[in-house]
Amino acid sequence: MNESYQSNCFSYFKNVGMLWYIVNPYESAFEAVAEVPDYQYQSWFPFFLLIILEQLILLWKKKSSFRLNDHITSLSHWMLQESGRIFFRGAEYYLYIYINNNYRLINLPWNSLWSWYITLIGVDFCYYWVHRANHEVHFLWSQHQVHHSSEEFNLVVGLRQSILQQWCSFIFYLPLALFIPPANFIAHHQFNLIYQLWIHTTVFEDLGVLEFIFNTPKHHRIHHGCNLYCLDKNYGGVLIVWDRLFGTFINELKDIEIIYGLVVSPRTFNPLYLQTFYTKAMIDKSLKMETISDKLSVYWKGPSWFPGSPRLGLDEYKINVTSRKKYNPPITTWMKFYITIHFSIAFYMHFYLYSQEQDWQLVMINNAFALTSIGLLFDRHKYAIVIELMRCISNLVFFNHIYYFYCIYALSSCFWIIYLINYKTDLL
Repeated sequence: MNESYQSNCFSYFKNVGMLWYIVNPYESAFEAVAEVPDYQYQSWFPFFLLIILEQLILLWKKKSSFRLNDHITSLSHWMLQESGRIFFRGAEYYLYIYINNNYRLINLPWNSLWSWYITLIGVDFCYYWVHRANHEVHFLWSQHQVHHSSEEFNLVVGLRQSILQQWCSFIFYLPLALFIPPANFIAHHQFNLIYQLWIHTTVFEDLGVLEFIFNTPKHHRIHHGCNLYCLDKNYGGVLIVWDRLFGTFINELKDIEIIYGLVVSPRTFNPLYLQTFYTKAMIDKSLKMETISDKLSVYWKGPSWFPGSPRLGLDEYKINVTSRKKYNPPITTWMKFYITIHFSIAFYMHFYLYSQEQDWQLVMINNAFALTSIGLLFDRHKYAIVIELMRCISNLVFFNHIYYFYCIYALSSCFWIIYLINYKTDLL
């Protein structure tokens, strides 16, 4: 029993190390793709503990930026993105494997220490260009903007990701298939993304000499700023040296407060809207163009491009955000409690997806419904109550085998029916 406990503690310690790319090369090199663990899943528990620790530190420093609406919205995006990752189960890697099997130029040994470090650097180099393209190519930005939609900057924001972004940008990694074995690539692709979670924080001010080589919270704060000087800077994943080499690095200006979020804030906590609204805006912009050439240019040039300007637009025509009142519609304490309970149920149900113990397709659909309804409640949307009532009633039908959840949905349904009959406008 004691040996098992010690083994579990050691396993958790190693999982914590992944957040900073502290990984044993000999234990993370695999010959076959099927042998590569789901490192992202292994990293969630220690990362959630880190989120709690961050909030405690910020509270102690009296710098807490905790907002229930923003935190739950970021976690909602993570649940939606993770649901897609679980559903597709690494299907985006198939083309990489095919190219490596049929067209590789060099066959690097999978168990070589040199191969491990070459893969680390190669994946991070490609990520720099993936990330840069996500900002400089409009149709890629239409997905990546989800990650920048929060007006806060904390660890939870690191989880706010687009459902489709991986499919849009995976092509940038394919040149690695010519010489890096697929199992090595898949492991390091996960490590690279896991490392980037911890840099979304204001807890650390300056990390000294590490700032010159590695991407750190200090560098990444600038990247998430919507101040004019922050735009399109500091794209690095693990290493910041790529930005220094390719001219996209900038240091933080001490006398200017960084404003986080998109240049034009979408002003909503509805995760499905945040995932899709920019794509619609991009299409509308294209349709307004007069020539076919300009219509197509909208998609492959920068988000700020307009006819007659350079590919990335002109700074003098970009919005320079210097201050902003954060979108934060007030809701009652009772409603916050209600939302926390129902989000906790959706969060709990999400983890069934990893083991497929439940009807996982139904869980995915229900969670998407729940997260959208919660976002509408945060927004005080005029149809939020009706949609929430419909959701609770549907859950009575589909999840009646889970007694505690059934009771909560039954009570919620009765409450909303009574509310709609009496229509007390001060409920939210």
